[in-house]
Amino acid sequence: MSRVKSGVVTHARHKKVIKAAKGYYGRRKNTFKVARQAVDKANQYATRDRHNRKRNFRALWIQRINAAVRLHDEALTYSRFINGLNLAGIEVDRKVLADLAVHEPDAFNSIVDQAKAALPA
Repeated sequence: MSRVKSGVVTHARHKKVIKAAKGYYGRRKNTFKVARQAVDKANQYATRDRHNRKRNFRALWIQRINAAVRLHDEALTYSRFINGLNLAGIEVDRKVLADLAVHEPDAFNSIVDQAKAALPA
């Protein structure tokens, strides 16, 4: 049986890691062992921060909605507004509500009025 050399496969794997480490500082960009550690840690951070970005945007949308609701009616809070939306049967997500609050204040105010009317006195 002939001998199988793995140089081509190993070189390709190393090249892939070194390419992913492009732009890193020092040995992190050109030494495979160090570059692999840096790329692995970077991928861990990327995965974590994709989830954090969703969390941060949701918080931003909630803050924008709350500010716009309070501008329309000072007695109305974000949580009572969301409760009014549920009671009124209006199914609009927070991303769209925040966008309406910023770019279409008249449309947002009409939604606030509907939600406020659906709340119990």
